[in-house]
Amino acid sequence: MCPFLMCPFSIEKAAGRFGIRALRHPGAAALRSLLHSRTRSLLFMNTRPESAPEDRRQRVVLKVSGQALLGNDKEFGISDETLRAFSRDIADAASVEGVELALVVGGGNLFRGVESAIGGMARANADYMGMLATMMNALALQDVLEQEGLQTRLLSGLDMEEIAEPFIRRRAIRHLEKGRVVLFGAGTGNPYFTTDTAAVLRAREIGADLILKGTRVGGVYTADPETDPSAERYERVHGHEVIKKELGVMDATAFTLCQESCLPITVFDLRTRGNVRRVLEGEALGTRVHWESGDGTPAEMAGDAPAESVAEKAATEKAATEKAATEKAAAEEEAEPNA
Repeated sequence: MCPFLMCPFSIEKAAGRFGIRALRHPGAAALRSLLHSRTRSLLFMNTRPESAPEDRRQRVVLKVSGQALLGNDKEFGISDETLRAFSRDIADAASVEGVELALVVGGGNLFRGVESAIGGMARANADYMGMLATMMNALALQDVLEQEGLQTRLLSGLDMEEIAEPFIRRRAIRHLEKGRVVLFGAGTGNPYFTTDTAAVLRAREIGADLILKGTRVGGVYTADPETDPSAERYERVHGHEVIKKELGVMDATAFTLCQESCLPITVFDLRTRGNVRRVLEGEALGTRVHWESGDGTPAEMAGDAPAESVAEKAATEKAATEKAATEKAAAEEEAEPNA
């Protein structure tokens, strides 16, 4: 703290310079207190709040499966070529103006807890091993991202102080505000939860505006496009439609968290280089899962032009509801004197 604020003699001297000579009066203590508080406010009057609304940038969480790091030439482990190409994509995406980027990486390329649990291992043990696998991927990704010139921070859901910071919500937000790419490892830090759930949980904790889910296909389809050539891609689909048709965007826990907070999801092909940046810049890639209307609005197939914007429809319904509420309140006020 500034010595000027701590020293009462400096305050008295300053008061003398401004023509205040009554510091030895019985009310001097109160005056000194006033000067102290005024000086502090002058020194810190230009300090902005941590998240000023006018400076609010788009905060995005990118969920990357561990299998995305395999490449086409490996069945296990990390492909160096794929890792470096992906890191260049992230570096390019991080340069988009007005975007704060966080990543959640899976561990399926190294260990899959669910499959091991089915084979006889205790599910909790298998899941903890899976969390360690996500940390191995996150460390590899962090290293290559920093070789690309990015400032990064790795936050872990498990205590691993030698290699990562513990996940602290305010600390994660502060890193993002400083322009760092934040990696979340070790899932939620608890067994029985997938990395999809971890991605949504972290997104909600840091106040993210959007979740990007990079996959091996171009979005959400009516069927599995890898086995059904007739599968059609959705351009936009309501979350209720995803649940009704069991389109499998995320596991049920993760998707329910998105539904509760109306958090949109964009599912896109991560293998095509440059797609991360194009999605962040607003290009219509993949499938947008939205929650803009609660009436089960039909999904839009890729290429179809909607007859009416879902957002416009929702706004119209909201205005009609507010108007009805206002008219009801006015009628009750008119009837009250006659009661």
